[in-house]
Amino acid sequence: MKALVVCSGGLDSVTLSYKVASEGTLSSLLSFDYGQRHRKELDFAAHCAKQLGVKHTIIDLSQVGKQLTSALTDDIDVPDGHYAEESMKATVVPNRNAIMMTIAFGLASSQKADTVAMAVHGGDHFIYPDCRPDFIESFAAMQKMALDGMSEIELYTPYLHLDKTEIARDSAKYSVPVIDTWSCYKGQEKHCGRCGTCVERREAFHLANIEDPTEYVDADYWQSVTSN
Repeated sequence: MKALVVCSGGLDSVTLSYKVASEGTLSSLLSFDYGQRHRKELDFAAHCAKQLGVKHTIIDLSQVGKQLTSALTDDIDVPDGHYAEESMKATVVPNRNAIMMTIAFGLASSQKADTVAMAVHGGDHFIYPDCRPDFIESFAAMQKMALDGMSEIELYTPYLHLDKTEIARDSAKYSVPVIDTWSCYKGQEKHCGRCGTCVERREAFHLANIEDPTEYVDADYWQSVTSN
């Protein structure tokens, strides 16, 4: 396997990068600057690539991101709480994965890679339509037609039917430097501990019975929202 991993710099995609590196041949990491307020994650993606000794490409989609209304790209408050809450739909960036994956397949073809790896997981299904199994399977089929006669590229999504707890377990299995990953949607100095992805991250390590080295501004908030 010669795989290009789409890496945001977050726990999920960095863990996937280490997993792919251990399972086969990690060829490169691909990240996107789509104008996200937490773009500091790109520094973490670059660090991951350096640690694994592979090429890192950042594609500038900031002009596209400006046209896609979301709490992640606009001057809209990032909601606090659990992903199961309706308010979390404010963090959807319309068609983000479809746009990024299309570019990833094109780049993989140019780089002679045979796999595009994405860290979409079961916990994303409720909020993000472009992380659901039907979308992923349909997109993979579409790309086979788009690159027919040019490249044979598989879409590797090992966490598609698993939750973030399994990713937390894999982070320990593959000795991922968790402290060198960034998940928080607010992009401040520390993880806020209150946004959906911070809550999910904190809960995942708890359920996996693995110590979370992340420093949160509000380290206990997750307990109140998960208990509800």
